[in-house]
Amino acid sequence: MNYVGIDIGSTAAKTIVFNGEKVIASFVMPTGWSSKETAVRIKGQLESLGFNVESADIKTIATGYGRISVEYADMVLTEITCHGKGGYHLFSQDGVIIDVGGQDTKVITIKHGTVSNFLMNDKCSAGTGKFIEIMANRLAVDIDELFSLAEGGTPIPISSMCTVFAESEIISHIGAGQPKTDLAAGIVQSVVSRVALLVERHDIKGICILTGGLSHNQYFRKQLGEKLRREIHTHDLGKYAGALGAALIAADKFKH
Repeated sequence: MNYVGIDIGSTAAKTIVFNGEKVIASFVMPTGWSSKETAVRIKGQLESLGFNVESADIKTIATGYGRISVEYADMVLTEITCHGKGGYHLFSQDGVIIDVGGQDTKVITIKHGTVSNFLMNDKCSAGTGKFIEIMANRLAVDIDELFSLAEGGTPIPISSMCTVFAESEIISHIGAGQPKTDLAAGIVQSVVSRVALLVERHDIKGICILTGGLSHNQYFRKQLGEKLRREIHTHDLGKYAGALGAALIAADKFKH
């Protein structure tokens, strides 16, 4: 029996295949404009790898922003449940899981291996991947270039709490001739500060684990760690935490 976890976020869709003992396949693809079309493309990609999700020996759980679009899933679950399960599995320690997603940022407290509390920044895109994407577009660079620029800059404070006003602030700085490196550093620091504020609203016990699309970015990890004055742990499968959790839960529910 194989277990498929699919996490369709607003920006990227992550898929994991778990055979009950280990991860045997994983891939990520852009979500695009339609979660439903993305779900069909995921099905096709799985079939090309030899996994037919319609067969009786495969069970699938979908999570994330577009989970209801995965019509072939045996079950759908919330992102909190799946990220909590997946994040805990990566380190097998209680603590706080920080997931900076494209549409929202989640902070999940794990106690005794299960979710005990969580907070989401879902009212405004400031402090999320969407904010970084919008600001990178304004600077005419991609997200990886934005972080590379930030490493060589001195942060320019961005005081606006709203993405729309923050973008106007950036435009004013560009008009004033401020260096792109300093603007990039200011943008990253703005996101780090907002994520840190969310994290600090928790009673942090145990380790801090960064998951999601920014978990591979060592500069962001370092800056967030310095802001929180704590070590931030990452994992090679960090961006797959939601999909991994979904696959693990599928194994628990459908094993027998």
